[in-house]
Amino acid sequence: MKKWIFFVIIIISCKEQQTKLRYLPDSNANINHLTVVMPKKSWNGVLGNKTRSLLETPFEGLPFDEPQFTLNYIPPKVFTGFARNSRNILWFVKDSLAGFQLTEDLMAQPQVVAKVKGEDDDVQAYFLEDNIKLLKAVLTENERKEKLRRIKKSPTKDRHLHNRFKISLIYPTAYNTVKDTNNFIWIQKEIPKGHMNLIAYSLSFKALRGNIKKRIPEIRDSIGKTYIPGRLKGSYMITEKAYRPYFYRTQKGGRLTYLTKGTWEVANDFMAGPFINYMIKDTLRKRWMVIEGFVFAPASNKRDQIFELNTILDTVVFD
Repeated sequence: MKKWIFFVIIIISCKEQQTKLRYLPDSNANINHLTVVMPKKSWNGVLGNKTRSLLETPFEGLPFDEPQFTLNYIPPKVFTGFARNSRNILWFVKDSLAGFQLTEDLMAQPQVVAKVKGEDDDVQAYFLEDNIKLLKAVLTENERKEKLRRIKKSPTKDRHLHNRFKISLIYPTAYNTVKDTNNFIWIQKEIPKGHMNLIAYSLSFKALRGNIKKRIPEIRDSIGKTYIPGRLKGSYMITEKAYRPYFYRTQKGGRLTYLTKGTWEVANDFMAGPFINYMIKDTLRKRWMVIEGFVFAPASNKRDQIFELNTILDTVVFD
């Protein structure tokens, strides 16, 4: 690699200017899919291997490895017409001026186009790797917005969460409340050979005293035993014992939040799947508000299902 390579990062929003000059078609693609444009020789060589290794890393918190992004390869000669309407594009271009460039709504809307420029594959691989965290963050946010846009096409008018806990979530009408008790709500969406689930409950301030990484699984197991039975008598949902969950301290709406991602299983039965759990400190009401999504779908991949649940949980609003 030559020492005079320039480092270029440009984030450009073309939306306002372009919509004034010409019509932009709607973008297309499944959630978490990425179109990759590079010569066939590069795709089968070092640059293609590097691209796959950086973008097909496992999606966090699933029981079995699934890639963070599904890559759809297109050679440059067929990257025309409808192919340019993909919502997420990673475009490798041979150029003496090396760099990495992000552009919004270049050929369709909404759209993110990442251009990686360099005089050869080694230079392009370097700039991709050097900017991979930025690229992943931008793509993930773009997909979250797109998923939320689709959810808002048919949002529920159900008021159970508001009436019970004074919170609200944006989720589709395909989800229905299956259990509503004094301090627990269970909302479920049927899918082929399984179901997607949202649950909500509150805890006292003192419930999380002690070791957080120990208390959160204990609380989940207690809630599962009380409210979430399995198919067999005496079975109930617990936190998977064989795999340690991922724990994060973060914020949600300015409130201290503990985020947990992991796998659930059913005690005394053979059922399992991924979950994502938020424990949010609600100082005004002196409580921890817990919202969680979990999936049971033994015959299918679960990345996009848990992504949908997390998008819904991200919409939480406190009265």
